[in-house]
Amino acid sequence: MDTTYYDHGTPADRWERALMFFEAKEYATAAHVLRGLADEVPEQTGPRLLLARAYYHSAQLRRAETELRALVERDPVEHYARLLLGRTLERQGRHADAAPHLRLASALAGDFDEPRP
Repeated sequence: MDTTYYDHGTPADRWERALMFFEAKEYATAAHVLRGLADEVPEQTGPRLLLARAYYHSAQLRRAETELRALVERDPVEHYARLLLGRTLERQGRHADAAPHLRLASALAGDFDEPRP
């Protein structure tokens, strides 16, 4: 694969390119663009979260899990990263591992079960 096109330009150019591929549902290509960008700007949540989503949608679940764990380690209350981590673990058949992340994501979103009378 020719990496020149994917890695060319400013971080903003590559972000736009990655979004274009993601929106076109070309998730593996979006991940290719985002890998370097996420490493280049590790303090930004957006590229790493979109990279995790691209991995998830292209069934690269271990890679998605790795990115999501890094995100929730850095920001434990990042709601969407928690939710996607739970969904990623579920998709791998790891329901017990997924449950705490899904409960926390639900609580962070304010989705509390109503108490029963």
